[in-house]
Amino acid sequence: MRPFFLGFVVAFLLSGALGRPLIMLLSRWGGRQTINPDAPERHRAKQGTPTMGGLLILAGLVASCLAYVMLFTDDRPLSAFTIGWGRGQTAIIGLLALTLLFGAIGFTDDMLIAKRGHNLGLKARYKLAAQLVVSIIFIGWIAHDEIPGRTTLLVWWPGHDADVGIWYYPLAVLFIVGLSNAVNFADGLDGLAGGMALLIAIGLGAVGFAVCQLAWIPLYAGGIAGGCAGFLLFNQHPARIFMGDTGSLALGAALAGLAIMGKAEMPAILCTLVCWSELISVIIQVISFKTTGRRVFRMTPLHHHFELIGWSETQIVNRFWAVTGICVATAIVISRFYP
Repeated sequence: MRPFFLGFVVAFLLSGALGRPLIMLLSRWGGRQTINPDAPERHRAKQGTPTMGGLLILAGLVASCLAYVMLFTDDRPLSAFTIGWGRGQTAIIGLLALTLLFGAIGFTDDMLIAKRGHNLGLKARYKLAAQLVVSIIFIGWIAHDEIPGRTTLLVWWPGHDADVGIWYYPLAVLFIVGLSNAVNFADGLDGLAGGMALLIAIGLGAVGFAVCQLAWIPLYAGGIAGGCAGFLLFNQHPARIFMGDTGSLALGAALAGLAIMGKAEMPAILCTLVCWSELISVIIQVISFKTTGRRVFRMTPLHHHFELIGWSETQIVNRFWAVTGICVATAIVISRFYP
């Protein structure tokens, strides 16, 4: 797992070093958070906090990918600063492109919110359309180049897999878009989304490497985890910066893409159960209110429901982290039994 630590250290050092300068820059430029008026009352104190902190995570991730390109080729370590190009470089650059394009969608949304001064950025249909287009291009590229090998293969359990054929492609697109928005909904409390993404990245790095034995998979996971760790230095309660859609949409896409290319889609669903619960709570609430006029939860996404029943912000974050950690640990233990 040395590639994981390389990616983690490079991303952590860069994102941590850039934290203070970015906070100052965003404060001067006016890139501040606009709190939704429907959010719980105690969120009013967060009004004006610099946002778009996902740039820290992305900067660290890009740096770790560059380190891979310089030190590895065809997933075999080379001497330091030896530049080569192989299948591993192609894979990691493709996944980085997916991540950065989703980050660009989020950045556009954050920019519009900051400029307009109210919580209305890109229209939902435009944001979703952009996510679908990027995801379709990414999955089409994977299918054409067969980067993960048997692209349409799903590993359900150690020693048990199935080739789902053409159905894999729309499911993979929905998986990327769904997880991206699930992480986006989970980004509502100080440290919540960043901490969960860090744990999930560790899990996917371990599981993906167990399945594929490719060095770039744990390195990319380490880049995500290290970027999140550096970001959390400034996002822990009380947060001095928020990741915004710039970070949350990018992180969700990065984790989904990593799972797809590491053939760890099913373990990824286990690792990300808490994120999916945030998304599903919103869907349930909307369907219930539109069909019956009643709300199932006091407020959605799910973390707001727990706020309104009396849990403190740090209690929610710590407990959601703990559940995510248990899910990740379970996925890693199961992966040890892969043949």
